[in-house]
Amino acid sequence: MENQSAQPKNVMITYGVILGVLSVIFALVYYVLGKTYEQDSLRSILSFVLSAVVIFLGLKKFKELNNGYLTIGQAIKTGLGIAMISGLISVIYTILFMTVIEPEYVNNVVEVSRQAILEKYPDFSDEQLEQALDMTRKFSSPGMMAGIILLFSAIFGFIISLIEGLILKNNPETV
Repeated sequence: MENQSAQPKNVMITYGVILGVLSVIFALVYYVLGKTYEQDSLRSILSFVLSAVVIFLGLKKFKELNNGYLTIGQAIKTGLGIAMISGLISVIYTILFMTVIEPEYVNNVVEVSRQAILEKYPDFSDEQLEQALDMTRKFSSPGMMAGIILLFSAIFGFIISLIEGLILKNNPETV
């Protein structure tokens, strides 16, 4: 009997949407709590763990659908697909957030940055401060934010998929 391998597309879409929706809910909770402009390591850790768990569940589901087999390549392809679909959903949410929910987002980020810079570097000249704030404005634009989200989705999706693929791998020829 010929062993047909499962196609990862449905798993990518299903778990990518799950991760994307959970990420949006996570961001909305921070918004409701008034913590949108706060940078804390807990937020980053929770976001990373959420991604790792959902990608792991997606890889596990793909392995189940693939008769218990999962290669590193399949894991990377599937996990990266999950991460990128989630990233696209996050981009859509971020653009909506910045233009509809919180249209003053960029100005607020600049003001928070101004205060943080002045606290940390009280000797900054007006010129240095303005240069730093110009960079903040550029990196906080919707287009740049979209690019950053997709880049980080790809990088972390690859890393998570590789690690979890090494854990879950089970090649047909090694069984």
